Amino acid sequence: MTSLDSVLDKDGVRLTVDDAVATVTLTNPARRNAQSPALWRALAEAGRELPGSVRVVVLRGEGKSFSAGLDRQAFAPGGFDGEPSFTDMARGPEADLDATIAAYQEAFTWWRRNDIVSIAVVQGHAIGAGFQLALACDLRIVAEDVQFAMRETSLGLVPDLTGTHPLVHLVGYARALEICATGRFVHAEEAERTGLANLVVPADQLDAAASDLAAALLAAPRDAVVETKALLSGALSRSYEEQRTAERAAQGRRLRDLAGLAD
Repeated sequence: MTSLDSVLDKDGVRLTVDDAVATVTLTNPARRNAQSPALWRALAEAGRELPGSVRVVVLRGEGKSFSAGLDRQAFAPGGFDGEPSFTDMARGPEADLDATIAAYQEAFTWWRRNDIVSIAVVQGHAIGAGFQLALACDLRIVAEDVQFAMRETSLGLVPDLTGTHPLVHLVGYARALEICATGRFVHAEEAERTGLANLVVPADQLDAAASDLAAALLAAPRDAVVETKALLSGALSRSYEEQRTAERAAQGRRLRDLAGLAD
C-alpha cells in the first residue's frame, strides 16, 4: 500500500497516511521487528498522531516476519540504552512497576478505537508481543506461512500487553489457555478456522488483500461504521436486553442524522 504523507518515522515505527487510510509499519526487519520500550512509545505516538480523516489503519511489518516479539536485550543486565532492565524494574516499588507496564500497554490499546477500523497484516513469525500486537487490531489478514505463538510462559512471564482479552474472545477460554500455557505455534489453517484470522492469502498477496479490505471498509458511510463497531465491541459485556436497547439508540441516532435532525 503506497502512502503519500509520512507523519512519523522513529524507533522502528513508520506512520504514513494516504487520505482515509493510515499505514503503521514496523521497520526493523534485520531483527525480525523485535519490540522494545522505545518502539512501544513510538506506536503509542502513532495513535495520537492519526489525522481525523483516517478511517482505516493498516499495521504491517517489513521483512519475512511481522514481529518476533520482545527483544531479548530486555532481559540482559544492562537492558536497553537509557532504559531500566526488567530486573531493575522488578526491584523497584510495585506501583512504579505497574505504571511502567501500563505505559507499555498504551501501544496496544488505541487500535480498537470506535472511530477507526484496524487491520493487522501478518506474515511469518508473530510471537509473544508480536502476537499481542496483531490481536490488538480489529481484523487480521495473514500469510500462509504465519506462525502465531504466545511464548511468555516459557520465559516465566505472562502475556501482559492486552492480548489475553481478545484471544479469549476470539478462540474461547479453553483454547486460549492451551495456546498460552504450551506456547505452541498456531499456523494459518488453525488461525482461520478458530477466528484468529479473517483471511489467509499467499504472502505475495498480502498488500493487495489489505488494500481490497480497506476499500470495502471505506465504502460505507463513516458514522454508520463507527456506530456498528461500538455496538459489536460492547455486545459481549451487555445482556441481550441491554444490547437491544443499544441497537435502538444507535439506530435512532442514525435515522435522525440521515433526516437532518441530529442534535
